[in-house]
Amino acid sequence: MTTVKQFGLVGKNIDYSFSKKYFSEKFEKENLDNCNYQNFDIQSVFEITQIIKNPNLAGLNVTIPYKEEIIPFLDKISKKAKKIGAVNTIKITKKGKLKGYNTDFYGFQKSLNSLLNENHKKALILGTGGASKAVAFALRKLEIQFTFVSQKDSQDYLSYEKLDENIFQEYQIIINCTPLGTFPATDTYPKIPYHLLNANFIAFDLVYNPEETIFLKKARQHGAITKNGMEMLIFQAEKAWEIWNKK
Repeated sequence: MTTVKQFGLVGKNIDYSFSKKYFSEKFEKENLDNCNYQNFDIQSVFEITQIIKNPNLAGLNVTIPYKEEIIPFLDKISKKAKKIGAVNTIKITKKGKLKGYNTDFYGFQKSLNSLLNENHKKALILGTGGASKAVAFALRKLEIQFTFVSQKDSQDYLSYEKLDENIFQEYQIIINCTPLGTFPATDTYPKIPYHLLNANFIAFDLVYNPEETIFLKKARQHGAITKNGMEMLIFQAEKAWEIWNKK
């Protein structure tokens, strides 16, 4: 009897998740009858200790809010994930060891790269969570300067109130790394001065459900180039699959 390799997504309130649908369809399309993918919707990161008891578990994706909280439960962490400070992919070795990786930065970098031109030198990252750390890492690799935007003003972050004409003359890429606008709260969006956007700007939203958030719609209405997080998710998922299957 063939052993079924178990994969899954660890997160909270993840019924909407892209990963389960994507991998289930991938397994069916590629006739991978020995693979199964399920959601592990947990209320506390400590529940990971029960999940990893499954001897057939081969790999996990990790999403909000556990990308940073999961790190102490890992046996090893890749150099890139360590630098980023967030993990979204876990490989379980034959000996049952857990190694953490970050494929978010790879997916984002590949997805953003196709939009860039010589005007796009600096970026504003809306949000300061695990996803924003991966985005910052990718921007460094693309040699794009960036500043985080947060609700609170500090030495390290700009506050939303500080976003004015002078700032928008300096920064040409706006990246939403907050969950604002995600289904079912589709009427929420980051409070930025959208009227200052024009065709020189890129507005990138890590949210993919709905396809066009209010953030993207407002940016598009002022002429900005817009993109949601779907392509990024596909790229990061395929990178995770590559990691899980690496000998």
